Amino acid sequence: MQIGYKLMAEGFGPKELVRQAIRAEEAGFDFVEISDHYHPWLDEQGHSPFAWSVLGAIAARTDRIRLATGVTCPTVRYHPAIIAQAAATLALLSDGRFTLGIGSGERLNEHVVGPGFPHSVQGRQDMMREALEIIRLLWKGGYRSYQGEHLQLEDARVFDLPDEPPPIAVAAGGAQAARLAAELGDGIFSTEPKKKIVKEYHEAGGDGPLYAEVPMAWAPDEHTAAQAAWETSRWALTGWKVMSELPNPANFDAASTTVREEDILEKFACGPDPSRYVEVAQPFVDAGFDHLVMQNAGPDPDGFMDFYRSELDSRLRDLVPA
Repeated sequence: MQIGYKLMAEGFGPKELVRQAIRAEEAGFDFVEISDHYHPWLDEQGHSPFAWSVLGAIAARTDRIRLATGVTCPTVRYHPAIIAQAAATLALLSDGRFTLGIGSGERLNEHVVGPGFPHSVQGRQDMMREALEIIRLLWKGGYRSYQGEHLQLEDARVFDLPDEPPPIAVAAGGAQAARLAAELGDGIFSTEPKKKIVKEYHEAGGDGPLYAEVPMAWAPDEHTAAQAAWETSRWALTGWKVMSELPNPANFDAASTTVREEDILEKFACGPDPSRYVEVAQPFVDAGFDHLVMQNAGPDPDGFMDFYRSELDSRLRDLVPA
């Protein structure tokens, strides 16, 4: 079992994210994973630095801990040729410690560049397939061109390539994306403990790492933790059909007005009791995930790091499917 720490780029500035990554390495985490947003989900979060600059600084300031995007959309706001170059560079800077997590994106971040974000799930999946093909093509070296239905590449070459390309974890919320991850990726990434996703991935031939984000909020008492999670992370309870479609933080604020503290307590592990964290993590383990990402929405990152090291690390690593 590998345990990671989520760097919430929507909630902290770039220097603070680098500091947290250094602390995560000291606390014994195996990897850090950073969200790649243009906007935060809510104005209360107040941040959204450029994830790739932050990752470069983390690579220079750490020695052991692995790095990952969780996740990048390589189809609208970025062209996949840029992501192929960025990921190759980061793999070199980190001495092979980088994993490229990619997904089909959210309107919140992708609409900002103007051409439009596909309305259909099928359109987004088709674009992601083309993006993966372009990234893989460029990582083979040499000058490459590609003509797809949605994306094109003309006579492009990534000059600085690592000896081994970074692994790609593909965000999968359903069977189609899980099969795509098996075909063109090296692992899957999910936010829900769905056994069906893992089953589809394995049946399609996938045998790589399985990443999942586990929702939690540490504070010395349960109410303080739940209140902090409500203030910054209530958007997480709106569901993916909402999360992928709304264009701005103000829309997420409106969409999450009915979320209550009781709803947060039901989904998140809140407070100081380590058994609750194990309880929330167990369904992900039962579903087959072997890379658990601690997504802490609590008000005190340093307090959570200390809590993780003293109370959670061994408990989580010892988890096995029920």
